[in-house]
Amino acid sequence: MKTILSTKKLSPSQKGLITNAGISLVEYNAIKIEFIPFEIPSTIENVIFTSQNAINAVMSYGLEVMNCFCVGEKTKSLLEKNGLNVIKMTEYASELAEYLVKDHQKDSFHFFCGNIRSDEIPSKLKNNKIAFEEIEVYKTTLNPKKFERQFDAVLFFSPSGVRSFVSENKINASKVICIGSTTAQEARKYTENVVISNATTVESVIAKTVKHLISH
Repeated sequence: MKTILSTKKLSPSQKGLITNAGISLVEYNAIKIEFIPFEIPSTIENVIFTSQNAINAVMSYGLEVMNCFCVGEKTKSLLEKNGLNVIKMTEYASELAEYLVKDHQKDSFHFFCGNIRSDEIPSKLKNNKIAFEEIEVYKTTLNPKKFERQFDAVLFFSPSGVRSFVSENKINASKVICIGSTTAQEARKYTENVVISNATTVESVIAKTVKHLISH
């Protein structure tokens, strides 16, 4: 039986997509997320979110937000679940940065993020003189674990997840399935055997994995 390693613990329904395909699963969290204290005004007009972790951290503060701009389907879904108005969602941070520069040149933003975040949005806003305040609301730390075996595929969901895994393990012959181009870019530093999911969701990563393992 083929076995895959997920560097993020999956939900029961996500696990079902793997086991129903006749594939064995090993899982662990390659990174740890810790919410940290922060200060914000009670009402903010425009907010940028690139992760669900940032939303969860901010929601506990009872923040009132007028307009949200976000990266990823799951991020959008979580914002709407919390009753927030999503003006624009893109698959990647680079696409959202382009949109903000083109359509919101005169607006100002608050960007809630973690301590390890892509520079795509901040650098683009800065270079185009768009006013924004970056607020760090959570901390990501690596949670390395050594495996004494080879997997048919390794699933990665963030560049820091890749860094955590390779700090203790070699990728070798495993097929590597990544949630997006930024994660894939990090993985390609260690192997050329990289495949990117069709969408930036965990389910899409699983679908791509199953397709590759069953057809090869």
